[in-house]
Amino acid sequence: MNNQTILALVGLGSTPSELGPFFERAWETSAHLAVIVTGTAPPFPVSGYSAFPHGTVAFDDTWQIEYFDGRKKMIAKTEEIEALLATHNVSGDVAMAYGETRLIEDAIARRACLCNFVYISNDLRTDGRAFDHSVRGALFASPAGVVLNAIPMKGKNGGDHLMIAWDTSLPAARAIHAALPQIVEASQITIAVFDPVTTETESGENPGSDLAKWLSHMGCKVTVQQYPSGGKEIGTCMLERAEELGADLVVMGAYGHARMRQAMLGGTTRTIIEQTDLPVLLAH
Repeated sequence: MNNQTILALVGLGSTPSELGPFFERAWETSAHLAVIVTGTAPPFPVSGYSAFPHGTVAFDDTWQIEYFDGRKKMIAKTEEIEALLATHNVSGDVAMAYGETRLIEDAIARRACLCNFVYISNDLRTDGRAFDHSVRGALFASPAGVVLNAIPMKGKNGGDHLMIAWDTSLPAARAIHAALPQIVEASQITIAVFDPVTTETESGENPGSDLAKWLSHMGCKVTVQQYPSGGKEIGTCMLERAEELGADLVVMGAYGHARMRQAMLGGTTRTIIEQTDLPVLLAH
């Protein structure tokens, strides 16, 4: 699909070779490439020398040095990417999200709301807080599909074989709508339903068949597979089935259960986000 706007979230560790496929894809499809260089600032240190409210507040001198050193590096990376955009003759813009985690989430969410897809670079994983809050900002405060462990593929948006993890939930439906440009270009689609509840009020009498009919009407080649988990965690089952199928991309809803519950106890979404091998497209 041409003339899209792609948002790439990168860190200080991003290299020209890693960014190259984004430039190539943007040039081939007349896309606008928006890049946000993302990084967390050192925690703001405040300590009181005596009891509040009558005491004085002191700031660690090293904090200011660390903060502006980090900011200087972020600006240098931003200028480097701007030069690469000009070299590749690609339409794009570069911004910086540096500071407290809430500021990062807000900056990413505002830009992602006006983009077709958000690609999060794996180099951001070296800054765990920046990675986590980049995912949160894009997932929870924007309608765009969030892509992990992948780069825009030459010739096709998503690859030849897509696996859709389907559970009739609203997040799963939103992920499918976000991924439609990839879905209609794929040569093969597998709808994977894990531990389906075959009742009218849950997954239906034949889970996945209604989605298959909709996609088939658009000309997609679709297969439905129903998988028992056998007591395994669903995220692990998804990764195993995707590997068996040779899927190039998995499309799934994120955080169908409470985010706090998954943060404390783990869950399917956390398993999929933490792995680094399988390309996934998520939506909430």
